[in-house]
Amino acid sequence: MTEDIKVSELSLRIAQEEAYRFQIRFDKAYAPIVADEPPPLGKDAGPNPARLLAGAIGNCLAASLVFCLGKKGVKVEHGIEATVDMQIVRTPERRLRIGPVKVTLHVPPGVPAEAVDGCREVFEDFCTVTASVRRGIDVDVALVTA
Repeated sequence: MTEDIKVSELSLRIAQEEAYRFQIRFDKAYAPIVADEPPPLGKDAGPNPARLLAGAIGNCLAASLVFCLGKKGVKVEHGIEATVDMQIVRTPERRLRIGPVKVTLHVPPGVPAEAVDGCREVFEDFCTVTASVRRGIDVDVALVTA
């Protein structure tokens, strides 16, 4: 197995606002977003982390398809949509986990079938998020007290 080579980094800041509601601040001049858990834990003031992950998976796959179609000479400026269905499962230890994820990509009319077929076998591998989730991601956690 070959070793991965780091090509860039990003750094986000997440600050608790109230109970399970957090503000996520990005490392660029993007507007912050609010993440929250649904009741009974939170107040559902924003998407929870599972929804953010589902959105990242679907968005990345849709963008990879757009990129692949562009390489086939088909410029798609709008109309591609993704539907993401994600199951939340409980482990035998009663911990909630992300279960199966199903992504359905909708290609707008007018996109040549041969271009879609040409992308069918390759575009998924170029989706950074989905390819990473599929192979597993090492997460190193440090807990610092005041």
